[in-house]
Amino acid sequence: MTVTQDATPPARKSPRFGVFSQVAVATALGLLVGLLDSAFAEQTRWLSALFLRLIVMAVGPLLFCIIVTGIVSAGSLRTVGRLGLRALLYFEVMTTAVLLLAVGAALLIHPGAGVDFHATEADAQAVASFAGNAHLLHNGGVTGFLLALVPRSPVSAFADANILQILVFAILFGCCLAQIGPAGAPLIKLTDSLTALFSRMMRYIIATAPLGVFGAVASTTAQYGLEAIESLAAFVLIYCVAITVFMTVVLGGCLLACGINPLRFMRYLREEIVIVAATTSSDSVLPSVMAKLERMGVSRQVVGLVTPAGYSFNLDALSIYLGFAVVFLAEATHTPLGWGQMFAMLATALITSKGAHGVPGVAIVVLAATLGAAPSIPVASLVLLLAVDWFVGIPRSVGNLIGNCVAPVVIAAWEGTLDREQARRTLGGA
Repeated sequence: MTVTQDATPPARKSPRFGVFSQVAVATALGLLVGLLDSAFAEQTRWLSALFLRLIVMAVGPLLFCIIVTGIVSAGSLRTVGRLGLRALLYFEVMTTAVLLLAVGAALLIHPGAGVDFHATEADAQAVASFAGNAHLLHNGGVTGFLLALVPRSPVSAFADANILQILVFAILFGCCLAQIGPAGAPLIKLTDSLTALFSRMMRYIIATAPLGVFGAVASTTAQYGLEAIESLAAFVLIYCVAITVFMTVVLGGCLLACGINPLRFMRYLREEIVIVAATTSSDSVLPSVMAKLERMGVSRQVVGLVTPAGYSFNLDALSIYLGFAVVFLAEATHTPLGWGQMFAMLATALITSKGAHGVPGVAIVVLAATLGAAPSIPVASLVLLLAVDWFVGIPRSVGNLIGNCVAPVVIAAWEGTLDREQARRTLGGA
């Protein structure tokens, strides 16, 4: 009796070369090209601009659909109101706490010690555009901020990619849709279909992320060079350490309290972290992050309401940056600050940062608005931080991203809707 055996060996699973690996390779290539051929690297900037424009094109409609679907699926407006209040409470407590801790740490560390800055007319001209944009945050005070929440028309909110205005319009739309009963059924079905459509569109756009990352890293490295960071290396290093401590201790502690493994959580989001670090823009991964949070057991209504709102109200890493930067500039310009001035600046920072998402050069603009509360610090001193803003923007963007990924987990646990078993299975296979 002869025994026949299949001569074909079992197929080996090919190693996965996903978005994370592609973006890592694109980042390394971008650094090399930027350092070796600056002329060519400058011409690749359009790749990054194209990628970010594709993201902006699709992110508004997708967020609108997700928020509306989340409100409708919540079951009652009371649930929506409770979610919103708990989210806002978490945002305010977290951003206020980290801002105060950042200022306290900076006063102990003295990041500006040894720096001697004297403003010149050229310095003032270099930061003029950022100081000018600060009026977008200052004008009108609290009432101006409230008016800015409401778009002149839904079209203008989407055209300007104003996340905060899209959020307000989507909440109003979803609440009304949830109350009109059977008449709204066709719109609910249409919204579900559009959510699937724009989610698929975002998958195609994210597939081009390596090209966008390559263009961003190559052109920025060519523009600034590695030597730009040397003069302010201490400040950049201190800020990176502060963000690392914040993510490890504060956010890691929040995840542990919710029964989530922080290391597995970070690994689960590794592709988004690399993209954000390379492009210094967390907008590019917002839809992807929302999909992953829902997949790991965070309810759709929590993800749909808390995550987009966090992009305007929960900028934890920006708060840390403002705390360190104010003390750094005061020491660098030898400007003594009283507790009254410090309190005024911190209050201004908390308010102005809430409406800052989408403003060009957001961190420098918010810092310029914050310095307005203490005119004794020359605004021209912002030029010290302008040259390294891209380098500082890497940990700042990643810190904001992780903060806004942890927030929905905390709110879901607070609501009692976090599926911890699903989270363990999902993170275990990441």
